[in-house]
Amino acid sequence: MHAKDILIEGYNRIQEEVHAAVEGLDPDGLNTRPADDANSVAWLVWHLTRVQDDHIADAFGREQVWLGQDWQKRFGLDLPRLDTGYGHSSAKVAKVRVDSGDLLTGYHDAVHEQTLGALRSLAAKDLERVVDDNWDPPVTLGVRLVSVLSDDLQHVGQAAYVRGLVQSAAA
Repeated sequence: MHAKDILIEGYNRIQEEVHAAVEGLDPDGLNTRPADDANSVAWLVWHLTRVQDDHIADAFGREQVWLGQDWQKRFGLDLPRLDTGYGHSSAKVAKVRVDSGDLLTGYHDAVHEQTLGALRSLAAKDLERVVDDNWDPPVTLGVRLVSVLSDDLQHVGQAAYVRGLVQSAAA
């Protein structure tokens, strides 16, 4: 198995878990925050997808799906157009609300397709390319791809947990 195949498998798992965390939840379930400063399923899935979109587009020199496919307009959030949710205050988290899970999974699926296209084009030597020299040591493409994978899996696990809390409170 090649490194790109392992990465593709990892990103496929994110997509599966995003759908599992979102599907069947109504708007209340998606937008409920289990505590005043907690994140909702909607915010967690939106954020993990925004980060993946932002970082993959940057690393591969592509346009973000968020802008190129008008997802920013579809979401209609009162946030800066390139906001990814990084460092959001509780007030900004509260601004990320959706009317359906289809919006979240639709955006995630579109980002996932762009991600797979980028990953399928990889050669082993590409993973050594520096994509961010603001760090010491500079960040290579391989490190960036694993970093996004790790961050996304953590956030989708949090979304699944919040889903369980919301569903148990409603029962």
